[in-house]
Amino acid sequence: MNTPVTAVITTIQAPTPAVRALHDVLQQTDGRLVVIGDAKGPPHFDLEGVQFVPLDAQQALPFTLADRLPTGHYARKNLGYLLAMQQGAACIYETDDDNAPNATWQPRAQKVKAEAVAPRPWCNVFRLFTDEHIWPRGFPLDQIRNPATYAHEDAPLRAVESPIQQGLADGSPDVDAVWRLTLDRDVRFDRRPSVWLPPGTWCPFNSQSTWWWPPAWPLMYLPSHCTFRMTDIWRSFVAQRCLWAMEQGVVFHASEVVQERNEHDLMRDFEDEVPGYLHNVGITEILEGLDLDAAPHAAADNLRACYDALIAAGRFPDAERPLVDAWCRDVRSLMRSTSSSPPTS
Repeated sequence: MNTPVTAVITTIQAPTPAVRALHDVLQQTDGRLVVIGDAKGPPHFDLEGVQFVPLDAQQALPFTLADRLPTGHYARKNLGYLLAMQQGAACIYETDDDNAPNATWQPRAQKVKAEAVAPRPWCNVFRLFTDEHIWPRGFPLDQIRNPATYAHEDAPLRAVESPIQQGLADGSPDVDAVWRLTLDRDVRFDRRPSVWLPPGTWCPFNSQSTWWWPPAWPLMYLPSHCTFRMTDIWRSFVAQRCLWAMEQGVVFHASEVVQERNEHDLMRDFEDEVPGYLHNVGITEILEGLDLDAAPHAAADNLRACYDALIAAGRFPDAERPLVDAWCRDVRSLMRSTSSSPPTS
């Protein structure tokens, strides 16, 4: 029997209050928690029933990717995704160790009721849930004052299939360093209906409260050869482009976690985000120009095609390619063995 939800985090800390709160709600819903360690951090994780995988144990995992990932990088979270697949997850929920579930948090379904957003090049989803001047990390800076990015009229809810869904975070939402250095304050999003972004409409999404179902599992890959602040954002652009090939889009929900943010050096964050400020739009333009396979089983091949194009354009070094290939081999093997999706090519 598949576990309804497997949550995956990576951490270099002992269990935080947010992780303990997540553990509590998972126990109430028959879910489980996988925690991926790194070179820094505790040798043990004092939380009953949690699968903690320290760095030395990661090297022994039966995945091609295991001995290729760099240490000291958020991309080690990829191993948690692979473990969740291997162990029979029905849905993978990822978050961070400073995000605590709020009172509305509950396991989600791939089929969900949402309002469809009118197509546009870029949608500032944060502004669909608040009137605050705010934008998500990875949103183009030259679009943040464009009212067309957040214009939205209430629409009837409709059922949509969405194998990637993102919940917002109250308190300290996932914004970029420009916002935090200039406007930083506590933010509480409104309880508004979920929204679905149609193919062709971009919005970055993160790895802080995100739900993934088997059709999109090959798209979970976090790249290693980019900065910490860009790995999940550039992952989100690749994933969205591959979803569009399936004629699907991402759903965004009102806040389902509260973030009490770990301490950050904001100027370090800014430095890590500079490649995004300069290249996010260019990356999406490269991805838009690709001719991807619409077949349901083609997600891994489409992922590789996206990275091939981004490597050719110089957005990633050649060293990213063997990691992508190792990920695709691992995911294909796991998804065949668990019968989580149709066989891949």
